Amino acid sequence: MRVAALSATAALVLATLAGSVAPAAADTPAGPVLQVPLEAGNGLHHSTGSVVYERVDGEVNAVRIISVYVTGGDRDCAWLDWNDPHNPNGWSSLTSEPSCGGTGLEEHPDRIVKAPVGHPLKVRLAAYHRDSAEVKHKDIEKL
Repeated sequence: MRVAALSATAALVLATLAGSVAPAAADTPAGPVLQVPLEAGNGLHHSTGSVVYERVDGEVNAVRIISVYVTGGDRDCAWLDWNDPHNPNGWSSLTSEPSCGGTGLEEHPDRIVKAPVGHPLKVRLAAYHRDSAEVKHKDIEKL
């Protein structure tokens, strides 16, 4: 029994040195942590965003949204959305508010988004000109 415990300890030390050990928790999601960069528009209408996420262990079509970052263009407001199959509009926001006029917005929602099997999970950067409610520029990427 002592040899097995020593072997397990040695394996843990080696894995820690390799940087591959995740914190021990019952709901620890499956790695790796991934990032999706998004861009839309150009010039004064150039907006950017990113979504950091990881797949949820044991779930077929679910991801944990770790953080989101969005910067609306100098003349735009921008949101980050995901393609929610339960929303009649088809998209639900990942940010609590838009980023407008070149300011950045960073949030850490630690939120799980799920979709039925076969529904591809996607995120989008949606930018609106300040005088319009219509999406003018967008970038959509698959998770």
